[in-house]
Amino acid sequence: MLEHKNAVVESFTKRYGLTRLVHVELYNYVNDALRREKQLKGWQRQWKIDLIEQQNPQWLDLYDQFFKP
Repeated sequence: MLEHKNAVVESFTKRYGLTRLVHVELYNYVNDALRREKQLKGWQRQWKIDLIEQQNPQWLDLYDQFFKP
């Protein structure tokens, strides 16, 4: 997460200047998280926006809440 936030790695987030974390889902198992990620990637853009707005209607940056030590 920190690498994305600071644009350290060449990635989608760096290419498009995306630095805010607006949606988080926590999983106990990596396979479950990967399955969900693939599912979300197949969603329409509006479905993703609706998901974010249900849990984070102000589009606040959740990075500090979930990942700051």
